[in-house]
Amino acid sequence: MTAAVPTVWILAGEPSGDAYGARLAEELRHLAPAVRLGGMGGAAMRAAGVELNVDSTGLAVTGFVEVVKHLGTFRRVFRQLRQQALAERPDAVVLIDYPGFNLRFAEAMHAGGIRVVYYVCPQVWAWGRHRIPKLAQVVTKMLAIFPFEPAVFAGTGLDIEFVGHPLVEMIAARRDPALTRDPDLFLLLPGSRRNEVERLLRPMVETAAWLRQRRPGMRFVLPVPNPAIEGHVRAGLDAVRRGRGPAPPDIEIAAGDHPRWFQCADAGLAASGTVTVEAAIYSLPLVSVYRVNAATYWLGRRLVRLPYFTMVNLVAEAPVFSEHLQGEVRAEVLGPAAEAILSGGRRREEVMRGMADAVSRLGGSRPACRRAAEAVLAVAGAR
Repeated sequence: MTAAVPTVWILAGEPSGDAYGARLAEELRHLAPAVRLGGMGGAAMRAAGVELNVDSTGLAVTGFVEVVKHLGTFRRVFRQLRQQALAERPDAVVLIDYPGFNLRFAEAMHAGGIRVVYYVCPQVWAWGRHRIPKLAQVVTKMLAIFPFEPAVFAGTGLDIEFVGHPLVEMIAARRDPALTRDPDLFLLLPGSRRNEVERLLRPMVETAAWLRQRRPGMRFVLPVPNPAIEGHVRAGLDAVRRGRGPAPPDIEIAAGDHPRWFQCADAGLAASGTVTVEAAIYSLPLVSVYRVNAATYWLGRRLVRLPYFTMVNLVAEAPVFSEHLQGEVRAEVLGPAAEAILSGGRRREEVMRGMADAVSRLGGSRPACRRAAEAVLAVAGAR
């Protein structure tokens, strides 16, 4: 049956998913102007015309312990969306990453006879291979953004398609050819979640102090994604300044316009996540770091069996960005690693080649967002 005016829900729970959902919504409207869009997301999806049943701002948390603290909120949101979906019966529900929530929602939609498209495959290949058969059973169509993911589901019967990474085309639209890199400009990127900032801001600032001692002319910028994180960063910097130890260098907090900083900086230090893929597409060398609750780390070491934790390295199948976890996240380790990727540094050219290789693997054969929208409409019965 063909849906003359399809209804599509998009569910995203994190800033990156909100951005992908917004681009998907734009492409859906381009291909099917009358499409009705609803779901869960943030400011970007709202601006793209998605009628939000739930605003997901503030729902992005990482780590087992952190998630447990917010279980009540997640359960309330889950029940609300499930009831609304079963009442309104959209032609397709698109789930974007956010596996702790969306995997359960996929099961609920499948049980209710609603077709599910999973866009941005949950990383079950890293932490939950036992979930692969169930995922194959409840998902109508999987849209993979990393080239190695279709092989993970081989033999399961799941309809999976590699569409390419949406950031490749999204960043191409943001590039400003007039911008050039400043060899004295360094980015600090502690993450878009409050708990990431709490754990990573201090060692990043101490690393900036280490670099300033070696290169007195170096400047530091910390781009922030939203006012809530900006306030948290400012409070964190004030705490670092009041603490013991050497005074930190001046750090500019920049709200908005982060594409400019990614094109002007010489290198950066970043929390592992989507930002590392974004940096690779912008050709910005990084040092990748992560630090989580001790219990979360203990559990993760038993669940995850991967050679790298940074996505760029997994895609390139090589240590393009140096990685540092837990106790290694300190200035005496991060400082030398950062210095090695600055202009003229011993690893600079190696990192530049590795980023180019990773991006070429992420491109896909056609624009990712258009391919994803076509697949969603096909599942919804509109094409």
